Amino acid sequence: MTDERPIKLMIVDDDQLTIRGLSNIVQYGAKDIELVGAANDGGEAIAQAVILRPDVILMDVVMKKMNGIEATRRIRSQPGAPEIIVLTTFDADGEPLKAIEAGAAGFLLKSEDPERILDSIREVAAGEGALSPRTAKQMVAHVRAIAADPQIREAVALVRTLTEREREVADAVTAGMSNAEIAKKLFVSDGTVKSHLTAIQQKFGVTGRVLIAVIVTRAQYALDA
Repeated sequence: MTDERPIKLMIVDDDQLTIRGLSNIVQYGAKDIELVGAANDGGEAIAQAVILRPDVILMDVVMKKMNGIEATRRIRSQPGAPEIIVLTTFDADGEPLKAIEAGAAGFLLKSEDPERILDSIREVAAGEGALSPRTAKQMVAHVRAIAADPQIREAVALVRTLTEREREVADAVTAGMSNAEIAKKLFVSDGTVKSHLTAIQQKFGVTGRVLIAVIVTRAQYALDA
């Protein structure tokens, strides 16, 4: 960013009071930041980001139609995408990591001091990241916990070798579904399910459904945490 124009900001939240509050913080607290628009859900945010071309987006996590993590992932996959700060009332374990992996430049709580939010907007517009101390500690602890367990790392690597359909079958096995139930759920034949199971066992280097479930369960700790 240069000093020639203000930072263009868009707010995404399904709570109108939150949008109004954040808008007031920007309007009365920062001359170098311009609010160019707002959206009420992830899907609308994707469309508005193309039209408004903001420099930075403040993105809520929990929204009814599309959550902020998925919206962040989709927006950041586009050429010339804006920087995104995920801003939420929740600080659940793993949430900061999910946001960063989706492409967010920062993760802050809505309870942060207004000046901290404004400074974060400026930081990400300048190409820097933004994490509050609490969320940063959570993310580091979460990553360290994963990295410290070689079984989890190995399980994640194995699960990532699966095709999308193989992952669906593996997840269904882990949920305790029979071949017939899996076939019905995925609209395929029993023979197709068996073929996928054979492929999964070969990739995992195991025999039997239970070991498939064990590996998938270990991987979910990291992939879904």
